Amino acid sequence: MRKDLDDVIQGWPYDPEPGEVLAREIRARDGRNVLQIRIELGVLQLEVAGRPDGSRPHGATTYLDYLRYHAANRGTSESPGSNWVMSQHHCVEADREFVQFYHRRMAWLSLRRYELAIRDSDHTLALMDFVRKHGADEDYIASHEQFRGLVQFHKAQAQAAMALERRRPEEAIDALRDGVERIALHQRTWWEERDATESPNPSLIEQLRLNEQEIRRNYAVEKTLREQLDEAVAREDYEAAARIRDQIRAQQAKSRR
Repeated sequence: MRKDLDDVIQGWPYDPEPGEVLAREIRARDGRNVLQIRIELGVLQLEVAGRPDGSRPHGATTYLDYLRYHAANRGTSESPGSNWVMSQHHCVEADREFVQFYHRRMAWLSLRRYELAIRDSDHTLALMDFVRKHGADEDYIASHEQFRGLVQFHKAQAQAAMALERRRPEEAIDALRDGVERIALHQRTWWEERDATESPNPSLIEQLRLNEQEIRRNYAVEKTLREQLDEAVAREDYEAAARIRDQIRAQQAKSRR
């Protein structure tokens, strides 16, 4: 059996544009779909579901699932897991999972598989939440928390792009505005206690706002229903707010069909 990668990379040169991720989804010999990412020295191959490396840490679907189970069985009976702290080994293995999900998230974004990019963003954010609660020390927590805004940015972009694919520009605008709010909250609650000049959040917020303005121009959207609802509630026009809520419910029901 040949063990080189010549057949895999033949016809797939490594010539990305700045910031571009070269990815493809293919069918393996056993019939399952896998993701491949072209890198300078070869190819990364990832599973499309569960852990990207296909492993089941301690029998769990992901290492986060294992950590949650492990923490829940520690601590006091009144507050299971509340005082449990990750060991150095836990931190190393969690970092491994962070990196794997980062590569797969970027591949899904490159392939415009937005629903899957959102799924993997949610996993990373949940793992960040776990680290923030159970991390061994502030430096380890900070090494991940500093990237929370970037993951929220990717998720907002994927949500907006998916909404546009479904021809729902208002939904896309709302997703971008939600992303701005989440990143701004992270800036206020985490970065401003540190050196805020090192934060990437302001530029991420600016990019989401530019995306929002572009969608408003291209689709002639002045105010979304959610924006109109917020304004009606703010001026205490509850009759108008009730009508708008009915419109939002009808819109949501239509989108689920």
